[in-house]
Amino acid sequence: MGYKSIDALQNDLANQVFHNRQDRKKAAGRALGTLIEIVTYYLLCSWDLRDHIVIERRLPEFANLEIVHNVEFSLHPIRSLHNTVMEPYSRPITPAKIRKQLSSLKDLRLKSNQIVTTNNIKRNSAVLVETQAGPIVAHVDNLSQTSCNLTIAELHRHPFAIFECKRVGVEEGMKKGPQTIEKAKQGAYVAQSVSSLQKVRSRNGQVQGIIEEADGNFRMAPYHSMLREVIRAESLSKFPGFMLTVGVVSNHGNWFTSDNYNKELHVLAQSYDWLLFLTDQGLHQFIEKILVDPGPELEPAKKAFLDSYSGKSGKNRFTKVNMDVSADESLRNFFGRHSSEIDSWFNVIAPKSMSITALKRDLETLTSKPR
Repeated sequence: MGYKSIDALQNDLANQVFHNRQDRKKAAGRALGTLIEIVTYYLLCSWDLRDHIVIERRLPEFANLEIVHNVEFSLHPIRSLHNTVMEPYSRPITPAKIRKQLSSLKDLRLKSNQIVTTNNIKRNSAVLVETQAGPIVAHVDNLSQTSCNLTIAELHRHPFAIFECKRVGVEEGMKKGPQTIEKAKQGAYVAQSVSSLQKVRSRNGQVQGIIEEADGNFRMAPYHSMLREVIRAESLSKFPGFMLTVGVVSNHGNWFTSDNYNKELHVLAQSYDWLLFLTDQGLHQFIEKILVDPGPELEPAKKAFLDSYSGKSGKNRFTKVNMDVSADESLRNFFGRHSSEIDSWFNVIAPKSMSITALKRDLETLTSKPR
């Protein structure tokens, strides 16, 4: 199934999976965007970052609480972790049922989100409650007929990193989607506004980084030198409000390639601390393994995808938030067993000459820093 581009793959999905939709190419484009988000979520899980994740969180701009932005994945320092087993249990699994297992939830006003529904849809990184200190999030580890293993993560309010996914489809008959640059600018604005580490450009074009320390003094240096200094600091409390910004983009005719990219990628590359490029080959391999030749390992994921996009009414069971229980297990196992291969699906656009291994090392460093 050697597609020349993701555009060709989008057309193929439009004709084969979304043929019954009024705008089948747009529906296929949305599905591709969902797949990129799913790849990003399970990539982070394979990097042992699952317990830090909150999905679709509203974050304020730095020192400007009046304006908030939804970010797809925010990664937070962990205040404490609790492992609990519900045995026996009945579905749905709700925050109220989890409260019976954990005394620390006793007096809190919990959300009504179902962590596992009666029709076997699991909520990834399910927020149980928002507290003054930060969100408390439930993760399902294992489910059997008789027991449910959960990890409950009490997180700090302020994240140490965010991940955003960007993809814009090409309209039929046009060489370039008119909304492409606007989507890039939206992502760039969020990346530049949420962290206390700010960028200032000098007259010679060099980008300087400026940040206020906890004592009120300001530090300034070439941006990436300043970024390295913050990440290497003994504690993030020295630089209040800092977070690492990471963008994930895909090639679909507008972004060109990681070696030859246009205005949109230039805008994003100068805005995010890290910009990852999910290659055509990588996305194609994932879709091929999910839909074309999944084998027993990923057959549940294929079924959940096709059930979600059958055209029949019902709850989607193949998104970064809501995932079929069996599909979730198959994806976690797949990403865990093939982590090196999946890492190779990405090229690093920014910072130049850096590897995805270096990004993983930065994130690992940030997870271990005291607040």
